[in-house]
Amino acid sequence: MNRSGDWLAQARRDLEHARQSIGLGHFEWACFAAQQAAEKAAKALHLHLGTEAWGHSVFELLDGLPPDRRPSNSLLDLARMLDRHYIPPRYPNAHPSGPPSQFYTRGDAEQGVAGAEAVVSYCERQVLPAG
Repeated sequence: MNRSGDWLAQARRDLEHARQSIGLGHFEWACFAAQQAAEKAAKALHLHLGTEAWGHSVFELLDGLPPDRRPSNSLLDLARMLDRHYIPPRYPNAHPSGPPSQFYTRGDAEQGVAGAEAVVSYCERQVLPAG
């Protein structure tokens, strides 16, 4: 059974969580939720294609797609940015001192959400039938 639709549904929900976190001023959580949305969308695309999807790196997941499905370099750059939001938003010991909330800004969160929107959109276009 192909569960790519389930992974895309959760990616969209994670993306909505990221947007809501911005409104709450929880910028670190917005960044992490954005990374999660992109990761799940990339895994949905792998499931759809029947290819291997392992790990948490959005960049590696997208870069590992078959050549005819590999996204543009600009989207891969967004994936690299999102990968930087996998661990540091959640763990105080990822920073020299202080909680992660001290290190994330609205701009970081907005950039993360925009990057995740681009990745999720790309993956949806590859998985869902047109029109």
